[in-house]
Amino acid sequence: MIYRLNFSCEEGDNFRLVFEADSEATFLDLHHAILAAVDFKDDQMTSFFMCNDRWEKGQEVTLVEMDANFEYDNMVMESTRLSELMEEQGQRLIYIFDPMFERYFFGSLKEIIPGSMKGIKLVEKKGTAPKQLKEEDMMSGIVGKDGKADWESDEDFYGDSQYDEGDLDMEGFQDLSFEDGSMF
Repeated sequence: MIYRLNFSCEEGDNFRLVFEADSEATFLDLHHAILAAVDFKDDQMTSFFMCNDRWEKGQEVTLVEMDANFEYDNMVMESTRLSELMEEQGQRLIYIFDPMFERYFFGSLKEIIPGSMKGIKLVEKKGTAPKQLKEEDMMSGIVGKDGKADWESDEDFYGDSQYDEGDLDMEGFQDLSFEDGSMF
């Protein structure tokens, strides 16, 4: 069977991808097809989630093997065929491309076409895809406006300029002596 899969994203400007896929292709094949279509790097811990009609997440298909969730089997993209989880027209899924901020593409199995093909091919691309990572992702709150890491650019990062030994309450610390080796 040939699956016609549509993907869209709320962030993209009128964005849509349409793929035709061999039902025996793997989720890893689909992962690579999506990355190639939107020119994303393959350096994120992406996942697919099967969804119900209200887009609530169900079974996860991960890029690498993870600890098992007791509610669902541990499924890995490389060994999971599309046909294992997608059996009927209208099936919904999401593809998380930015796990830090859980940004994703909405997907659905629009049509099941009799026949066969090899692999997955992009048949339509419309609009502009969102950036793979948000600015906050790339900066991770670590890099300041001057381009230096916070600990490099802020001399008072740990409050050391305000430290005064006179503020330290020594009561209770006088008896601590490590000279006799009692600590170890």
